Amino acid sequence: MDITGAATGDSPVPGPQTWSGALLGATLADVQTAVVVVDDSGLIVSANGTAQGMLGRSFEELVGQDSHDLLHRDSHGHATPRTRCQLRNAILAGRTEHGDSEWFARGDGTLVRLCWLVAPCSGPERTGALVLLYESNPGVSDEGVDEVPAPLSELDRLTLLAETTTQLTSTLNVDEALRRLTALTVPRLGDWAVIDLLTEQDEVRRALVTEHKDGILVEREDLQGPMPPVPQESPMPLSRALRGAASSLAGPATYQGPPDSGIAVEQRRLFTETGMHSAVIAPIRGLRDVLGALTLGRSERPSAFTAADLPLLEDITRRAGLALDNARLYQRQRKVAETMQRHLLPQLPTVPGVNMAVRYVPAPHASSVGGDWYDAFALTDSTHALAIGDVVGHDLDAAAGMAQVRNMLRAFTWSRPEAMPSAVVTQLDNALKHVAEVPMATMILATLALGDDKLWQLRWTNAGHPPPLLVSHDGRTRYLTEAHGILLGTGMIRPRPDAVTVLPPRTTVLLYTDGLVESPHHSIDHGLDRLRRHAASLAHRPLDSFCDLLLEQVRPDDNDDDVAMLALRTPT
Repeated sequence: MDITGAATGDSPVPGPQTWSGALLGATLADVQTAVVVVDDSGLIVSANGTAQGMLGRSFEELVGQDSHDLLHRDSHGHATPRTRCQLRNAILAGRTEHGDSEWFARGDGTLVRLCWLVAPCSGPERTGALVLLYESNPGVSDEGVDEVPAPLSELDRLTLLAETTTQLTSTLNVDEALRRLTALTVPRLGDWAVIDLLTEQDEVRRALVTEHKDGILVEREDLQGPMPPVPQESPMPLSRALRGAASSLAGPATYQGPPDSGIAVEQRRLFTETGMHSAVIAPIRGLRDVLGALTLGRSERPSAFTAADLPLLEDITRRAGLALDNARLYQRQRKVAETMQRHLLPQLPTVPGVNMAVRYVPAPHASSVGGDWYDAFALTDSTHALAIGDVVGHDLDAAAGMAQVRNMLRAFTWSRPEAMPSAVVTQLDNALKHVAEVPMATMILATLALGDDKLWQLRWTNAGHPPPLLVSHDGRTRYLTEAHGILLGTGMIRPRPDAVTVLPPRTTVLLYTDGLVESPHHSIDHGLDRLRRHAASLAHRPLDSFCDLLLEQVRPDDNDDDVAMLALRTPT
């Protein structure tokens, strides 16, 4: 009799069912123990009804699958490494072996803890083994029984530490680093992760509380927020960790007595709200200061943390501290550069009858500040200068170089108000070689003046910059591609051309930097066409709305540069 319950027939080529029937014989047909039959490579060739019920899988779902990959798991539900699987090694070696209380995956994704026995056997065609699966205490539920998850092997520990280093050092965003830290530790080490940070003003903020729920990480914003100050004499675990003391164990009982501080009150609330029965708390140290503390808690798994878990947690927080230190330093430098750049950008002059608007948007959070800038100032009562530019670089040097270029341009333009824009830019280019530490820059210098016919005239020269865009009130557009010369700082001497155009009433002129149109995944022509089409559709909008919507609709999502814009609109 075949234990699979399927007819075997007299096929000339033995299949899995006929081979298992020959291998098992009729004596195992009514065996009540779960039996899985595997070949000498570990592939499942049959399983009796008891095994199918215990594993929650049909005969068709089992046969032909690798027994290790399909069934064997660690206590967290992860596949165990093949080379360290005692069950698989016994099958491949053809030896009898027994294993106690290991985890196997059921068809619905749940885990079941079973003992196993491998019994090698052979048939007329092939060799293999019978794998008997049974509960260590039949009829006794796992509920209420302390389950001790398999401790991490030395290889698992080193792998986790290597992942921690790689994941945390590959971002300079503090919030992203915190999310990665919780994802590395939950659910691998605990069911909850809590990160408390010390601010530069020595205030405490519960920055992130994450739980593992229904197979995903869920952020608990209701448990996050400001915390009471750190007491200097408190012996409580979190208070000690925030002062830089060694890591320690904690539980609900730790905070059940009269609270010695506001932090102790918050910790008691944390244990009540989360249901954590065991936790480990370790300080997060930077190079010079304590940055915060990491708490890992267990609420779902019955086993408690022990002192043996503390060294691994300290190794993790040590790496986290260095990564957070770097991220904070980067953000501090970035804030300085952004502040300096914003203060260097000028206020707009008042031009009678002409509406003007400017925008500056710093580079995305993952990038450094750039050297984009704009300027507008009066030369005479009837003539104003307009400029926009981009100094090469993405750091404080670029922002400082931008200030030098802008200030020199103002000085040269003011000293020669009658000069053509090309002559002023040529003088600036020569000065950059000897005065400013600016490698290269692009820019447009233009003058706006009212002609005898009462129409505004724009005269400009372009030093390697994206061309200005002219938009009529009825949506017609034109790029001002004339007067295009080489960028600043090349060391080459080339004549710089000028161009002039009359601006009809209700005409919009847009000067912008390349961050508005450039993308690593599209050509510059694609960006320019995108800008032209959106500008045409927004021609009827008020100028401030025109600029805001252009930034929203045109700026590429993968933009890695800052953006400066200067727009003007002539009167009716």
